[in-house]
Formats: sequence, C-alpha cells, structure tokens
Amino acid sequence: MNTFMANNQTVKHTWYVVDAEGVTLGHLATQVASLLRGKGKPEFTPNCDCGDYVIVINASKIKLTGNKWSDKLYRYHSAYNGGLKTYTAEELMAKFPTRMVTEAVSGMIPHTKLGNVQRKHLLVFAGAEHNHQAQKPVEYKLK
Repeated sequence: MNTFMANNQTVKHTWYVVDAEGVTLGHLATQVASLLRGKGKPEFTPNCDCGDYVIVINASKIKLTGNKWSDKLYRYHSAYNGGLKTYTAEELMAKFPTRMVTEAVSGMIPHTKLGNVQRKHLLVFAGAEHNHQAQKPVEYKLK
C-alpha cells in the first residue's frame, strides 16, 4: 500500500468567495487560512501548495467584539529612526479597509516560502464587487 503525496501536477485549485459582512474577524480568518492551506482536503500534504484561492468581499463590514475598535493596535515601522506608526482598528479600517483581514489571515499561515505562495492566493475587497468572475468562484458559507 502506498501513501499518496500531492505535488503541483496533481493538485486542483478551487476558487471560493467568502462574504465577510457581519462576521467576526477571528472566525473569518481561521476558516480562510484553512482554505488557503488546503487543510480540509483529503489529499493535504504539508510541504505542497494544496490550498485554494479565496476571494473575501465586504471586508469593510467585519465585526469586532468588545472594545477592540478602540483598543486593538496595529503597528508598522518604516525602518527609519522614530518610524513606528500605530493605528487603532478604527483608524486602520478607515484608511485601509482590507488590511485587517489580510493581516489576520496571513498571521495564521506559516511564515515560510510555501506560506508566501499561499498568502498570494488571498484576494480581499472592501466592497461587494470583485473582478474575478472569469475564474467562476464558488460561494463558501462560513461554519
């Protein structure tokens, strides 16, 4: 009996659309990260890109619980002295509406070369429209 090991020639990538309207950020991020890695597939192989492409729409309408809109901080450093920039979740959503989802999902994917490839399969849009209708994405209902 042989163990099946997926490789780039045998993997089939599917396109999914996930609606983020009214969904908690962490709940959305865990399921999207699992789709990007391909963890739900029976032919999952940790050293191969088995994941699917995920399009997240309505990212500007996500939900945060508690006081996270004012207390949660996002930090960025420009690599210059005194270049630390800090945004609250509310400021970040106003300035960059897709970045909160992107950072939450990318933090749940391994920080390796394979993880960099899987991060590129995530496409986040602030509104309800996206420009990937040609790929015929399937709507994915969050559990």
